[in-house]
Amino acid sequence: MTLAGRKRLLLMILLCLFLGGLLLSLLIGPVQTSARDLGNFLFNHDKTFSTIFLDLRLSRAALAFLVGASLGLAGAILQGYFQNSMADPFVVGVSSGASFGAVLCLTLGLNVSLFGFSGQSFFSFASGFAIVYLVYLLSQKKGVFKVETLLLTGIAAGALTSSLTTFLLFLRSDSYEQAVFWLLGSFSLAEWKQVGMVGLYFCISLALAQSLAKDMNLLVLGDEIAQSLGCPVRRVRKIFLVVSTLLAAASVSVSGIIGFVGLVVPHWIRILIGPDHRRLFLYSALAGGVFLVYSDLLARVVLFPTELPIGIITAAIGAPFFIYLLNQRR
Repeated sequence: MTLAGRKRLLLMILLCLFLGGLLLSLLIGPVQTSARDLGNFLFNHDKTFSTIFLDLRLSRAALAFLVGASLGLAGAILQGYFQNSMADPFVVGVSSGASFGAVLCLTLGLNVSLFGFSGQSFFSFASGFAIVYLVYLLSQKKGVFKVETLLLTGIAAGALTSSLTTFLLFLRSDSYEQAVFWLLGSFSLAEWKQVGMVGLYFCISLALAQSLAKDMNLLVLGDEIAQSLGCPVRRVRKIFLVVSTLLAAASVSVSGIIGFVGLVVPHWIRILIGPDHRRLFLYSALAGGVFLVYSDLLARVVLFPTELPIGIITAAIGAPFFIYLLNQRR
């Protein structure tokens, strides 16, 4: 099969999986419902199930898809940015940093809006950006990236900010569920307002990433070569750094820390359709959304009626894959 045919097939499979996951998300929940109930709601406008299907289940599925798409796109950006297939928002520390910022905002009781961001989103973005920029500075020496430094610095920064987040939750948390939400991830508090916020940031970020995809293809060749071929390296790197941090921060602010999505999904997509970022960004976003929709379904049904934190599901899949990547590089 040609590469173009493989891309079309993959797109069809992802769209079918998305529609199937959406349908399953509408039917599965603590309250037992059937396809007949869904049909009555859709065709007869039965208001009995309006809250269940629209406000609880559909909003949750939409948020899971958008968060997964955001993390998949952020992972694809960071892997190209650092020229390393093991980079993602979780591994390089930006997810933990964003979570720390959101919890710090809640701890301080700040309910403000800055530049269109809620206080929680703004603090997530600021702390996530600080962490990823620190990792960026420490992962290079005289302009040359050091893979080992990138990984170790990112893991150390993530561990430090996670410990600070746990400390804040220990001081101010009123329940165990709140700590689980921030440290292991959950969509149990999903609402349409969050869907709108994450959706807006995702669409803006995807548009920027796609417009600079050719420049990312040049960056992978090295800064000097990219500069000689007409790529404004410094400006492009700054934009990609901001975009990836915005995606991770927006995701963390509504779902807590969900690891390994940005690591596993872009790598799979790169194997299937190649490293061209003009396609890699879009397909990674779509696959990340589908992956997280089904991960959320697993989190709800594995120990039904008890709901697992979704971070457990993604870590169970992503951690062995991360070990595989480490062994491959070694």
